[in-house]
Formats: sequence, structure tokens, C-alpha cells
Amino acid sequence: MATRTQIYLTDEQRARLAERARRQGVAMSQLIREAVDSLLEGEDDFDLTFGAAPGIAGRVPSRSEWDRRG
Repeated sequence: MATRTQIYLTDEQRARLAERARRQGVAMSQLIREAVDSLLEGEDDFDLTFGAAPGIAGRVPSRSEWDRRG
């Protein structure tokens, strides 16, 4: 099920989106939904990796430490 959502685009964004939709033969709304899916997918990937291990950055050796070990 879809929910209607209103967004505001600049004139340039609207023109570029309309041109891309025309070239691909799809609706602008489809391109917007794909862009949102792409954004949220990247967020999910982060949560599944680093988000699942808080503080991991403090346990990962720095680049210089890796170079010394090699």
C-alpha cells in the first residue's frame, strides 16, 4: 500500500528529474521512490555492520599499526 506524500523540489531538481524520467520511460514518482529506497538501504547496511557493534572504532587498529605488522 502506498501513501501520498507531497515534497518540494527546486526548479532545477524538477527539470532534471523530469528529463531522467523521460529518458528512462518511467514516472518521476518511480525515480523518487527508488532514490528513497537507495538511501534507506544504505542506512540499513550501516546499522547491520557498525551500528551493531557500538564502540568498534576504538578496537580497530589504526592504518599505521597495520602497516607495522605487515
